[in-house]
Amino acid sequence: MLLMARKALASAHSSKAIRLTTREVHYLSSILVSPPLVSLDLPENWIPYSDPPPLASFETEQKTVVIDGKVIAEEIRTKIISEVGKMKMAVGKVPGLAVVLVGQQRDSQTYVRNKMKACEETGIKSVLAELPEDCSEGHIISVLKEFNEDTSIHGVLVQLPLPQHLDESKILNMVRLEKDVDGFHPLNMGNLAMRGREPLFVSCTPKGCVELLIRAGVEIAGKNAVVIGRSNIVGLPMSLLLQRHDATVSTVHAFTKDPEHITRKADIVIAAAGIPNLVRGSWLKPGAVVIDVGTCPVEDSSCEFGYRLVGDVCYEEALGVASAITPVPGGVGPMTIAMLLCNTLDAAKRIFL
Repeated sequence: MLLMARKALASAHSSKAIRLTTREVHYLSSILVSPPLVSLDLPENWIPYSDPPPLASFETEQKTVVIDGKVIAEEIRTKIISEVGKMKMAVGKVPGLAVVLVGQQRDSQTYVRNKMKACEETGIKSVLAELPEDCSEGHIISVLKEFNEDTSIHGVLVQLPLPQHLDESKILNMVRLEKDVDGFHPLNMGNLAMRGREPLFVSCTPKGCVELLIRAGVEIAGKNAVVIGRSNIVGLPMSLLLQRHDATVSTVHAFTKDPEHITRKADIVIAAAGIPNLVRGSWLKPGAVVIDVGTCPVEDSSCEFGYRLVGDVCYEEALGVASAITPVPGGVGPMTIAMLLCNTLDAAKRIFL
């Protein structure tokens, strides 16, 4: 086993990515008592509080500004339309985005449909590969290879989550770095984490959150920021990006002791746990800025489709406590798509301009 691990480590000098098993990692670092990192990746099982503490009383109610993500995203999309038009005039080509959708998950279908519509409205070419739920990794990889080689495609994304039988890391790593407009490639994530490095792409949702903060006039440098959630899609890159903007960042996750106490110290709260109404008004420091990434369907017979969308933050309780907050829907969602369009445009610019 040790010989196998050494061979695997030696192959790291090649251009191909390696994937060590937990047992091989253990043999490589057998001197130490700390376990392999992958063995620590336990499920994030949040337990919402059924009896939240009473709201803190304040001498004066805080005026809360609602940060309208729709309006800001529309401003950005208008500029993208102009840039795409200029590119078409200059080189006779437009940016191209390819999306791989596996299975029939309703949320994923909705997200993809919105992305394709946004491409159409901004003049960006879009291609959709819809694959069955039970498709093999080999099938997905062959599709990704085709998109990697297609010179009319400048951005490639795999809609997440994938069915459980598929190796998400292996599949995402197949997207060519210069087409990784979702920003999930390990090199993009690594360059985001390291000072003095510039990733080709930053993950769309964190990028959109920071854009919202800046355009809303929120100072980030030197502020205490709490990111609730640590997913590879939002929580982790969000924490890294806020650090690059010189915030002092704490991460709250499912194993955090007394998350309310930690969150209440934050000047900026980014809620990205995916648990409806997890963050109550009592969690917030008066005057905090709240960016709510969560989009959770909650049954509601009075709504047209039998459900309504709510965020991770109890919106009604946050009003009057937070100085600014994003609504759900209409906050982070439109910005995520706008950032995807920006990343795709940037990928094309690197080739044509």
